[in-house]
Amino acid sequence: MSIEPVTYIYKIVGTCEIHADVYRVACTPEPSPTIVYIHGGCLIYGSRKDINSKQLELYLQSGYTVIAIDYRLAPETKLPSIIEDLQDTFRWVRENGPDSFGVDPDRVAVVGHSAGGYLALMAGFAVEPRPRALVSFYGYGDIIGDWYSKPDPFYRSMPIVSEKDSGILVKGPIISEPYKGREKDLFYLYCRQRGLWPKEVSGHDPVTESSFFKPYCPIQNISGDYPPTLLLHGTEDTDVPYQQSQMMAKELTRVAVENELISIPDGCHVFDRDMDAHQVKDVFRTVLAFLKKHIR
Repeated sequence: MSIEPVTYIYKIVGTCEIHADVYRVACTPEPSPTIVYIHGGCLIYGSRKDINSKQLELYLQSGYTVIAIDYRLAPETKLPSIIEDLQDTFRWVRENGPDSFGVDPDRVAVVGHSAGGYLALMAGFAVEPRPRALVSFYGYGDIIGDWYSKPDPFYRSMPIVSEKDSGILVKGPIISEPYKGREKDLFYLYCRQRGLWPKEVSGHDPVTESSFFKPYCPIQNISGDYPPTLLLHGTEDTDVPYQQSQMMAKELTRVAVENELISIPDGCHVFDRDMDAHQVKDVFRTVLAFLKKHIR
């Protein structure tokens, strides 16, 4: 199946146009249930075009409209404005989706990977009305834990990136998609080697301004009306610790929110890259069953 998306501009900030790609099978009955897909890239890289084609095909075959979104990227844009884009995405889907591309605004789920998984978890309390269901692939609920706010041993084992090579000194335009020559190819590695990621994406110091981060940590904002949540995480993830999903599952269970943690033994970050792997096929059967239960 090869479906070309229809691209929309869902928001303009200054000269920055922020896009969404809408994928829809022509024979999909209206109004259709919808998946909002959020790409990863540590809030610094990536775009809506990163959606895995085989995963997209599975969603479309199951009768969902898929809306893959961009959002403004750090460090040029800071965390509060990124969350505003998340909120504006869902507002746009609700207000324009029924007439523009035939979706049911009351049957919306969100699927995110890595930083997109984090944003999916943010949508569980920062978006109104809340999505009906959340799927977080190797996402995280705590953005100021030691894993992010202190130098990371795994990344410190790699060649140390200098300040000059990191691109931190290069001031670029506000963007929602990376561009050639941005000069931040090593920026994330630089941040992880020094424990600077929370500060660089937010503009605030997690050590001296920890209260600033509370509205941006999903695990600190879970309540009984948080949406049903599916968490998927490899146990050997060297980028986002597996414990991040364990912590989210524990807190969701504590407040009696329906949730399930799918652990992938020996799985690494982006364990679902190989969609032909038997284990990944099993995972996606679970994902589709979860979505069917909540938005079909």
